[in-house]
Amino acid sequence: MVQITLPDGSQRSYPAPVSVHDIASSIATSLGKAALAGRVTIAGQQESRLVDTSFIVDQDAQVAIVTAKDPDGLDLIRHSTAHLLAYAVKSLFPEAQVTIGPVIDNGFYYDFAYKRPFTPEDLEAIEKKMAELARKDEIVVREEWLRDDAVAFFKSIGETYKAEIIASIPSNEAISLYREGEFIDLCRGPHVPSTGKLKVFKLMKVAGAYWRGDSNNEMLQRIYGTAWATKEEQAAYLHMIEEAEKRDHRRLGRELDLFHFQEEAPGLIFWHPKGWTLWQQVEQYMRRVYQENGYQEIKAPQILDLSLWKKTGHWDNYAENMFTTESENRTYGLKPMNCPGHVQIFNSNLHSYRELPIRYGEFGQCHRNEPSGALHGMMRVRGFTQDDGHIFCTEEQLQDECADFTALLQKVYADFGFTEILYKVATRPEKRIGADEVWDKAEQALMDSLKRTGCEFEISEGDGAFYGPKIEYTLKDAIGRHWQCGTIQVDFSMPQRLGAEYVDAQDQRRTPVMLHRAILGSFERFIGMLIEHHAGAMPAWLAPEHVVVCCISEPSADYAEQIARSLKKQGFRASADLRGEKITRKIREHSMQKVPYILVVGEKERESSAVAVRARGGRDLGVMSEQAFSQLLQEEINARRS
Repeated sequence: MVQITLPDGSQRSYPAPVSVHDIASSIATSLGKAALAGRVTIAGQQESRLVDTSFIVDQDAQVAIVTAKDPDGLDLIRHSTAHLLAYAVKSLFPEAQVTIGPVIDNGFYYDFAYKRPFTPEDLEAIEKKMAELARKDEIVVREEWLRDDAVAFFKSIGETYKAEIIASIPSNEAISLYREGEFIDLCRGPHVPSTGKLKVFKLMKVAGAYWRGDSNNEMLQRIYGTAWATKEEQAAYLHMIEEAEKRDHRRLGRELDLFHFQEEAPGLIFWHPKGWTLWQQVEQYMRRVYQENGYQEIKAPQILDLSLWKKTGHWDNYAENMFTTESENRTYGLKPMNCPGHVQIFNSNLHSYRELPIRYGEFGQCHRNEPSGALHGMMRVRGFTQDDGHIFCTEEQLQDECADFTALLQKVYADFGFTEILYKVATRPEKRIGADEVWDKAEQALMDSLKRTGCEFEISEGDGAFYGPKIEYTLKDAIGRHWQCGTIQVDFSMPQRLGAEYVDAQDQRRTPVMLHRAILGSFERFIGMLIEHHAGAMPAWLAPEHVVVCCISEPSADYAEQIARSLKKQGFRASADLRGEKITRKIREHSMQKVPYILVVGEKERESSAVAVRARGGRDLGVMSEQAFSQLLQEEINARRS
């Protein structure tokens, strides 16, 4: 007798071992048809396993049926669709070799070796073939092979890449293969029970990818696709992709004349006047945040002797990402982060416990040797500036500092137009420094601080920094994308390694706790996010230009210039367009530049000392005095609303 416990706590007994599919069908016929897999926890064991519907449960267990409505189910659909893609490619291009095909965010990809590049027409044909194979509703069957037999088989059919992957697996491990129709592939599984479960998918693009991610290896072709449980979900995703292309910060950066990139400086940004004005608004805002929340602004050197990076643990754990330079037989590291420099400033004086917490903030320029293939506009660069801060505090102050930081971060994000935040606590990674009891204390402090502020959070196992756990703050933008942005990290190790001390109430020297924190993170990346979130139409307080004054004709040019000068004196970013172009063309051009306000002045406005006001989006606000317009603009800036 096999006793099965379901998620609602109810139990069912079966006289003999039973498959996941039969368990689902015994609950409801419709559930049997909808079942994609099962999550099984054998009695007495802690960990659950995601298994095929054909999996036989032969002992007491907890079983949850996985359908397309579950996150696991969507991953299964995408994983199985990647195999369907490989099946279709092999059907149309028998000489192509398959390599690997994992699930990624919102979809999947599969890498192929083929004698010529795949064309858009090829993609269309492959997608059509995938639909045809899905309609066949072929059963997906799991098989177990001996490793050496699997290697020999894949070599015999010309799949040398797959044979190489299998040969790297220890000989004592079972090799699982999945067969659907004429196609067979290496995979741990699980998979959907049949190809007919794969109904909603689309191939997106082809890109290059090195075999095993090594640039010394041959280049393969990577076909990307997306797959969903319903047509409505896919349509929403494709709409988001279309919106994302319109909002791409690289395109808008060119169109709005904000910045550019060029080959001579990979991963670095050339800021134009308007872009640098935007940068300055962000920096000045963050400087006020520092001043109003007890931070002392500091500046540490760009390069530090390698011996210091070795003391901190960066050289052992981060050397491949660091730029180095030499002078007079000494090796220096160009800083990838600001924390060691901040500890040196703390160490320059002996501090009393009465001074703690000490909060340092720096707009610190950092450099990281990111692989060229990972660079992506402003979102992934080699040179960037952080709104970096470090808090030196006692253990007793730790939770208050973390909770206060979360509240501050929420306000800052709201001012920039982000109101949805996801919270994750990233715990100890495998490669780390510090004792386990210290990590226990640090992880618990972060979780407790979030509970105090009423924030629901997830645990991100193993994703902490090598020196301490962290809270990751992820923003949701206007089109539903998520961006990991701010962070606060608890560090008991680095202050000790670098000799940071304070004098406690008993006149004893103790090591402070160090909190690494950033709200925006990289300025470059955050500004890229802002551009895409607002589609280039920045809120008035951030806009590179608040207002452009356009004259209708030559006689009103002096008046337009007078209005622009007056607005500048009041602290607004204003300019005058005195060109001899038609007013309709001027309005169109400045509208395309997403200027919040366009003032139109002609003889009529000059005579009445007024301005005709057009707001972004083509809204005609009518004629008003300069004073009334200034008040309107100032109120909008003060409110920091979009």
